[in-house]
Amino acid sequence: MGKRGSETKKEYFFDKPKNVKILFLFFYAVLLVFLVIEFFIHKHTYFRWEEWPGFYAVFGFTAFVVLILAAKYILRPIIKRKEDYYD
Repeated sequence: MGKRGSETKKEYFFDKPKNVKILFLFFYAVLLVFLVIEFFIHKHTYFRWEEWPGFYAVFGFTAFVVLILAAKYILRPIIKRKEDYYD
């Protein structure tokens, strides 16, 4: 059995800010590689605007923002209850 006072807290990989920074740099590098590759591949698109560089990134970000705003300003008032609802 170990001593109670000598127990140390286990340190995980993401507890160190250096490791988190390395992970973010890796993600940014992968995104940059994907952006560069996008200029060299041929896309079989249905609509003309799908050929624009970065279209899906902009579309995804716009959809994300619209979803958040809809949840905050449209759905929240419908679902929200008064503070003393359960009293």
